[in-house]
Amino acid sequence: MNNSIESRELHGFRLFGYSIGQFGYFLTRLLISVFAFQFYVYTVNLDAILASIGISINLILNAIALIMFGVIADNKKPGRFGKRRPFMLYGLPIWVASAILIWLPPWYCPKDNSFYWPTALYFWIMLSLNVISGSSIISAHISMMPEQSQTYKNREKIAAWRAVFMITASILALLLPLMIQSILEDPENVKWWEPSGKVILFYMPIIGVGFASFGLFSLILTFFSVDESFHKTSTNDDLKKLTLFDTFRKMAVPAKDKKFRKFMGVSFFNAMASRILGLLVIPFLAFVLRFKGPEFFIYIAVSISSKYAHFFLWKKILKKRGILKTYLICLTSAAVVSFFELFFLVEVLSFELQIVLFIITIGTVLGTMYSVNLFTTPLASALIYEAAREKNEGNIDKEVSNISGSYFGLHSFMLALGQSCTTIMIGFILTGPNEENPIIITITLASMGIFYFISLSFLRKIKLREVPSKILESEIPP
Repeated sequence: MNNSIESRELHGFRLFGYSIGQFGYFLTRLLISVFAFQFYVYTVNLDAILASIGISINLILNAIALIMFGVIADNKKPGRFGKRRPFMLYGLPIWVASAILIWLPPWYCPKDNSFYWPTALYFWIMLSLNVISGSSIISAHISMMPEQSQTYKNREKIAAWRAVFMITASILALLLPLMIQSILEDPENVKWWEPSGKVILFYMPIIGVGFASFGLFSLILTFFSVDESFHKTSTNDDLKKLTLFDTFRKMAVPAKDKKFRKFMGVSFFNAMASRILGLLVIPFLAFVLRFKGPEFFIYIAVSISSKYAHFFLWKKILKKRGILKTYLICLTSAAVVSFFELFFLVEVLSFELQIVLFIITIGTVLGTMYSVNLFTTPLASALIYEAAREKNEGNIDKEVSNISGSYFGLHSFMLALGQSCTTIMIGFILTGPNEENPIIITITLASMGIFYFISLSFLRKIKLREVPSKILESEIPP
């Protein structure tokens, strides 16, 4: 081993530039992920089943595309602009256009026909175009991280930046739509033919244009911030192009990794739990708490304070307890508190008590959802390096470059699959008059606890081979 070679790390402008791209992408992605369902079901008048089917197809396409782009990038011969960077630009025009057009449906569902196929097909097509083009972008962005940052300490720093940006993106993605909700005369009746619905139809395309434009700018900034010149020093003559069969066979490599399978189980059920809150939070505010006007800003205040408070709390605990123990405590708190949602079924609760309960339950789950970014990326990277050492002890760097795309691709697939399963479930639960039923909305929201407890059962079984902070600190390939 040659220990004199300095590990690659991201600092300063390069760290900011790398992180801002994911922020811009997820800002737009979260707006679509969280509000498109509400927009098409409660305003455009599309039935929840059709909306959920479209979103589920979208998530599955996203999962498949992420894996495909990850494996293709793993096996791409580095060119003038690097190995993974070009994939960030390939789908950018379609991604930006679809992120805007999704808020401009040419047809609304008639008052008496929520199963209106022209609207459903338009929604599905825009979702599919957006997710396939976006998969090229985010797959390259995520899978290049182990190559850009070779020390656990630096990856921890990147994860912290990512968590802060994700929290900020989640707040902005809900802030503007909720501001629109706050100015509506009747937040419970927002169909396209109603006055409140017309207000939403006017403002959502404007928000969509603003978010997509920022996403475009931030991803271009990332492209010019990332340096992949190190690929020029490695030998790529032995790189072979894979057939379709070989591609799928390589996708199976991380699936055979026992530790990584457990990690994917954690991510799958976390995704299910978080998706429930993402889809139901606005109906919960409107039909359970019956917020109107400025009351919607209570959620914004809870969202901002809880996400940042939990981020700094778990970041502090992480330094003392380690990644696995802190992750366990974090998920346990969310699992327990989720069942407190059932207290909203008690009709005698005063509005003040409901707000206190809301802060405790929703605040804790929101804080957990975005704090897990402190754990997932460093933990995934540690598992990838363990696998790389087992495959090629002599050149870990090269092996990581070969497998990181397929590992992160399969991980993204499990996230998408978890979200897809939940979306279909919510769609069937909320179909017809159930979309406004406060009891059904509350019970479904409380079911987050079940999925968090299942996630915990997988996380407890993961054992790292060595202390993560030592990974690559003393073993730098020649």
